[in-house]
Amino acid sequence: MNVSIDISMYPLHKEFETPIKEFIIVLRNSKFHTEENGLSTQIFGDYLQVMEFINSNIHEVLLQQKNCVFMLKIVTDNRSHHEPNY
Repeated sequence: MNVSIDISMYPLHKEFETPIKEFIIVLRNSKFHTEENGLSTQIFGDYLQVMEFINSNIHEVLLQQKNCVFMLKIVTDNRSHHEPNY
């Protein structure tokens, strides 16, 4: 089953930009299709594979960053080519 996952990362400290950029680079370098905007990054692929990848990498960030919040939205289907028709 393909999914689209929207990820936002919020390190709760003054030096928040570097950890966000580092996490985005990890996502970009994955085998999965990713897209970015000013508020979040989306990653697309098979549910089990993407979740295993995200789980592992979020775990690494949480070990390194004190007080870091992640927000995930998961949608069934690959919505990377979605075009609004409204």
